[in-house]
Amino acid sequence: MQTGGISMITLKGITKVYGQGAARTIALQGIDLHIDTGEFAAIMGPSGSGKSTILNIIGCLDKPTSGEYYLDGNNVAKATTTELADIRMQKIGFIFQSFNLLPRTTALENVELPLVYAGIKGKERRQRALKALGTVGLANRVNHTGKELSGGQQQRVAIARALIHNPSFILADEPTGNLDTQSSKEIMAIFAELNQKGNTILVVTHEQAVAELTNRIVLFRDGLIS
Repeated sequence: MQTGGISMITLKGITKVYGQGAARTIALQGIDLHIDTGEFAAIMGPSGSGKSTILNIIGCLDKPTSGEYYLDGNNVAKATTTELADIRMQKIGFIFQSFNLLPRTTALENVELPLVYAGIKGKERRQRALKALGTVGLANRVNHTGKELSGGQQQRVAIARALIHNPSFILADEPTGNLDTQSSKEIMAIFAELNQKGNTILVVTHEQAVAELTNRIVLFRDGLIS
């Protein structure tokens, strides 16, 4: 799904410089990028291309050296550390290569966790977590712990957890990196289905086959979009 109109993410002249003097490294050299609401896009690039740096900036994990970053129309490039933490919690659903599940905790409890931090009451937490797990096809695995789930199932739990607070967009960092080919296809199919329902999804990957399952590929090289 691609709406082709309203920008969810707008980057204007984003630079990122690390270090000073002889140790100075320019990671990003003035990036302009738009991700529209409802878009399903991939960011690709070799090691050192700047894709990890742009991931950190888009995910509000780091701030640019210069430039403007508009998320849902608000310039967050100069937000404080506290404000960035609030933005991450309220607007971004993160999915990582390593799943980041609590291994001895059930799928249901893992998905509920963000709502615990948000102070949502138990009954509502459970209802929302069950719905999210059903969305990713794990309605019959809610009481299984992380250790009892396959890699693909663990990543589905991570996706459900990312969806639980209805984020503005989903940011997936190498989401298939620890999965076999079949599980990777299944995870990308879930992303495609979520996108068809209106979710904005941005995948950072080094795998061409994974990127080709999205609707648009943005290539990074030497701190620039190539």
